[in-house]
Formats: sequence, C-alpha cells, structure tokens
Amino acid sequence: MAVIVEALHDTPVARRRVELVERKGIGHPDTMCDALVEAIALALNRMYLERTGAIPHYNIDKALLVAGECTKCFGSGQVMRAMELFVGDRATFNVDGNRLPVEETVREAIDAWLRASLPLIRPGKDLQSHVLLAPGSEELRRIFKQTTAIGSNDTCGASGYAPLTPTEEITLAAEHFLNSAEFKQRFPDTGQDVKVFALRHDQSVEMTIAMPLLCTATPSEPAYFARKAEIMDALVQRFRTAPFEIAWRLNCLDRPGDGTEGVYLSLTGTSAEDADSGEVGRGNRANGLIAFARPTGGEAAPGKNPVAHAGKIYSVLSHRLAQLIHAQCPTLHEVYVHLAARIGEPVDQPWSAVQVLLAEGVMLGDIEADIRAVVEAELSQFDTFQAQLTQGLFPVC
Repeated sequence: MAVIVEALHDTPVARRRVELVERKGIGHPDTMCDALVEAIALALNRMYLERTGAIPHYNIDKALLVAGECTKCFGSGQVMRAMELFVGDRATFNVDGNRLPVEETVREAIDAWLRASLPLIRPGKDLQSHVLLAPGSEELRRIFKQTTAIGSNDTCGASGYAPLTPTEEITLAAEHFLNSAEFKQRFPDTGQDVKVFALRHDQSVEMTIAMPLLCTATPSEPAYFARKAEIMDALVQRFRTAPFEIAWRLNCLDRPGDGTEGVYLSLTGTSAEDADSGEVGRGNRANGLIAFARPTGGEAAPGKNPVAHAGKIYSVLSHRLAQLIHAQCPTLHEVYVHLAARIGEPVDQPWSAVQVLLAEGVMLGDIEADIRAVVEAELSQFDTFQAQLTQGLFPVC
C-alpha cells in the first residue's frame, strides 16, 4: 500500500507559546492498570508459545483498579480494606482439547509485577485480584487460524510523533528520576505514585509534581517538610541545566500545621490504597507521555494481543517509525506517522501516512524518497518488530 507523504504548514510545538505535558508514574493507579495488563499479556504470550507454539486470540485490555481504605499516622499505618483489581475481556482457554492455565498465568503475572514494582503491596492481602475472562467470539478466533497473513481483529488506527520537545523530554525525565533506583536509594521514604504535569509558557515551565512520602518512614510533620525540601533541592540540582526557567511545585495540597491531614502520606506507595481508582487507557500513551498538542487516538496499547490487534501494534509502530524517519532526516522539525487498518485486512499492510514540518529551505521533494524508504524498510521487517513486541521489548505506557 502506497505511503502518503504530506508537508504541514504550522508552528512546531516547541516554538509555540504554550505547551502542556503530563506523565503518570508506575505507582499511579492508571499506570498500574496499564502495566499490570501488559504484564499479563506478556505472560500469556510466553505460556501460549510454550504450550501451543503460537499466540491465539486474547485481549486483556480491560481492567479496573478499585481503591481500598487505610489509616495513616506519622510512623505507622494499616490497610483497612484491600484494593481490588478486576481483569476482564477475552482469552483462549483450550487448544485441540487441551486446557491451558490461563487464570493461573494471569494471577502469577499480577503477583510478580507487584513484587517487582510496588514491593510494599502484599498480593492477595493489600490487593485482591478478580479474573473475569471468557472465550472470544468465533469470528475473532478464526482470524488466528488463517494460513495467509493475519488480519487485524479491529478497525482502528494510531498516531506517533518525533522528536520529543524539550518540555516533553523534561517531563519524562523528571518522573524517571523520581522513580529511579538511584533516587529511591537516596530517598527510600518516597512512594512510586509520581505524577508530573508541565505547563510551559514561552521559556518558563511550571512543573507540578505529586509524590507521597511513606508514613511508616515519616516520624513527624517537621520531618515531612524537611524531607520535602531535600527532594525539591534534588530536583533543582538534577535539572539545573534545563533550557527553561523551571518553577518546581511538590504536593500542592500540603498545609503545615494540619498534621497528617495536611501532608501527602502513603502506606503502600500508591494513592490506590485509599484515594484514587485506576483504569486501563486513562494514562500515558505508548511513548510514555500525555502531550496535549499532539495527535492521539482512542486505543489503549497495554494488554492487547500483539499478533492481530492493530491498536496495540500501530500505537508502538507509529512512534517507532516517526523516530526512524527523524533519525534519517534530522532537519525535519516534526514527524507525524498515522497507521490504520480495517478489521480482517492484513495487519502487516497498514494504511500509512507521514506528515512533516520542514526546515527552512527544504522542499518535500528533497526528502520524500527517504521517508518512503524508511517506512517500506520497517514494514518489510514486520515479523521481527512483532516478535520484539511479543517479548515486551517496547514499552507501551
């Protein structure tokens, strides 16, 4: 299928006066849902390949995390009602009459992810899982039995872009810094529920961050605010060379003198313990950001089947193609890649369009052939990309 290439005539996002960018960290309830269903999907991929040699029909992209209840004091806390994770949608439970351990695989994946990512949450105690999967429809299961190219199991599309703006880069880097092993070693009394919101106005950025301190490691209100000041200093030092004037704000609801009601504390590291529920698809896009000025779609990549679901495949591939095109043509201000497929059409032959913002003095004809070559070369290696996606080599949230 021919690749449509178009030149846009607009102001690059980085040159606009206003830009808004958001990033939800690994402990945010929405990101927890995204990461958990993706962990389940990767575990199912491995199980299906080991047991059957192929990945059959499944989609695990519907999940709801219901907040629990807990009490928090300076120096202590207790879970009063567990968080609850409801995992729904479809899976293949039998192949050639042989039962497959779907529910066991799902529960093991949930527990393993929690132990690795949020170690203060006790699986089965602080978070209880409800696996509500059922077999898929015959029409969709039939797609995976095709001897020719696998057809898309949905009509959908996705958009990706490159390069990141400086504001996007700093937003992503701030969350990565606050949840890094290095930072957590220095500040082990901080939780993983980090949310970063950047608002750029010209060359000034207001960076608002929410991140709880662990109540069991915070002995008093003065200790909380002293630690908060140290975290602020660490942020200022880490980003002192940023190309902006940054105004940092941390835990904006804090009110000295109000005791535990005036500080952001957590027992388990996430607000899902008592304050905020989560849902798949409400968090970061496949490149890890929520960028208000960029095109996006309605697909949630985490948990979807990497063999046939165009919503997952194209969400990741569109960003990858944009990055590859910009690497090949670095003078381009911006690259946007749009991919789409109808249900039943070969998933490895997407409708493809590339939109670019050209640098001054560059004509579309100067770089159009290079753009097409990048897209065609990557699509010719679709099987390799899909195998890497199946193994979890590309982040999706």
